[in-house]
Amino acid sequence: MSQGPRSGLAAVSAALLAMSRHLEVRDVLKTIVASARELLDAQYAALGVPDDHGGFAQFVVDGVSDAQWKAIGPLPRQHGILAAMLREARPERLADVREDPRFEGWPSAHPDMSDFLGLPIRDGDEVLGALFLANKRCAKPSGGCGFTEDDEDLLAILAQHAAIALTNARLYERSRELTIAEERSRLAHELHDAVSQKLFSLRLTAQAAATLVDRDPARAKGELQQVAALAAEAADELRAAVVELRPTALDEDGLIATLRSHIQVLDRAHSAHVTFDSHGVRALPAAQEEALLRVAQEALHNALRHSGAARVEVTLAKRGQGGAALRVTDDGSGFDPTATRSAGRHLGLVSMRDRASGAGGRLDVESAPGKGTTVEMEVPGG
Repeated sequence: MSQGPRSGLAAVSAALLAMSRHLEVRDVLKTIVASARELLDAQYAALGVPDDHGGFAQFVVDGVSDAQWKAIGPLPRQHGILAAMLREARPERLADVREDPRFEGWPSAHPDMSDFLGLPIRDGDEVLGALFLANKRCAKPSGGCGFTEDDEDLLAILAQHAAIALTNARLYERSRELTIAEERSRLAHELHDAVSQKLFSLRLTAQAAATLVDRDPARAKGELQQVAALAAEAADELRAAVVELRPTALDEDGLIATLRSHIQVLDRAHSAHVTFDSHGVRALPAAQEEALLRVAQEALHNALRHSGAARVEVTLAKRGQGGAALRVTDDGSGFDPTATRSAGRHLGLVSMRDRASGAGGRLDVESAPGKGTTVEMEVPGG
């Protein structure tokens, strides 16, 4: 096997662990390419994910500077050797890619490449992408390729695990898309059930005030005061919904400030007293902060909309070496966690558990009829 700077079982293990550590598709692609280039000691590496129109939906490179990549121009099309790899789904190991009859040239800013090793990334019969390397950093035999048969075998192992990591990342992103769609549907129902009802009540109260203005001004004044109160409640409901739709505050304010702001809005919008306290939590990776925020929002929604709680307490505390634990406790009606579907909370609990798992953490729910509910999510340090 090639003796690059990180050859052997330890290097393979490091590459596979790096691939499994990421959940976003783009991050997985970058890790696959960087791991392959380092493992086989190549000057250049790239990975293309084909689209359905003869081009590439995504194309990731390693060993090429940002300035070079910008100068090269648009993403390549599926032609020449790349097309052959995708169409025939077999490895290609060449002494000089420029002398292959399928070679069709490259843009003027493209780096010069000679020896070439490429193979498809497959999931069963589906070709997920094409992974290839160029310019092995070694003394090459006269007229021969720097990449060896052992290199090809090693890259094949890497490609098999890359297929798993890429498939998992796609499933994770799809799960997030479904969760977002579910959240938007829930918010639409919430707006209809809460805000629309308040606006309807506001309209009826305003009409009643209008009929009383002449014959009973004192009662009309009382009705108008009720109109003002209903309008304020409707505004708070809308503000709470907008806060849920705009997690971008995380980037600007961080998790603690975003949670505090969100909970202050909910405390004003609902009859229940909602409190927040934080202890020693430092900044966490973005994915973990978003997961904690979304779980907190879902748990608060359940407590305020379904439990009839008079008090809801939210705490965020340091846990372990740089980790954090979120705890949402209410004194509401509670429910039987083993019968979540009949309690109308099945999808919410599944969503929260998926978010916790996706952030590398865990979720625990404790509840019983008449005993309130506690939702606790813990994530490790980044």
